[in-house]
Amino acid sequence: MDGNGRWAAQRGQRRSEGHRAGSHAVRRIVRLARRIGLEALTLYAFSFQNWARPATEVAALMALLHEFLIDERSEILDNGIRLAAVGDLEQLPDQVRSVLDRLCADSAHNSRMTLTLALSYGGQEEIAKAMRTIAAEVADGKLAPEAIDVDTIRSHIPSLQVGEPDLIIRTGGERRLSNFLLFGSAYAELYFSDRYWPDFTEEDLFSAIASYQRRERRYGLVLEGEAGLSGRAKSTDCN
Repeated sequence: MDGNGRWAAQRGQRRSEGHRAGSHAVRRIVRLARRIGLEALTLYAFSFQNWARPATEVAALMALLHEFLIDERSEILDNGIRLAAVGDLEQLPDQVRSVLDRLCADSAHNSRMTLTLALSYGGQEEIAKAMRTIAAEVADGKLAPEAIDVDTIRSHIPSLQVGEPDLIIRTGGERRLSNFLLFGSAYAELYFSDRYWPDFTEEDLFSAIASYQRRERRYGLVLEGEAGLSGRAKSTDCN
């Protein structure tokens, strides 16, 4: 969800105002995702690298997160949403962590949609932690090195508990993943929007989904129709 700071700068406002406007966009898009039946939505709310930002900006972001978790508690619980969080959650302030943990626990039985917040999250850091866990299991004799495969690694990646992402949307005009869901994004469809996150609308989400629906996901394979065309082409070449 990129572009909060630039959105504020264009309006001569503080970055914190951009983040507040971005939090309104979160509410708008989460409600729409629930209405249209998305089973899982993961929001990159705060990266592991974001801790290096100015302390005042970090404090403002944490305050907005705390406010969101309190204000949206009833809506999350009343609408069957399960809240989850991934990342180095130990780094979060105690007041944020306590509210987050309570809401995750209280919504754990909900099944209409899973909303995952990536907080203090980094895709590289997530993979490194998974490797440390796997290495410890090997050292303890619980796992044979030759048994380690892609499925083994996948099972140790917290962000994949809801499955691998089908579509990754990035706003703000940048064309990169910025350390988001690196392991799970291997075959995800990517959609880049030039719109800053605070201005991202319901129509923008529909456009992203429509773009996804027009794509053919091959997973490295050849589609049946393409295989037939390829075969005919080879036959023609031989003649």
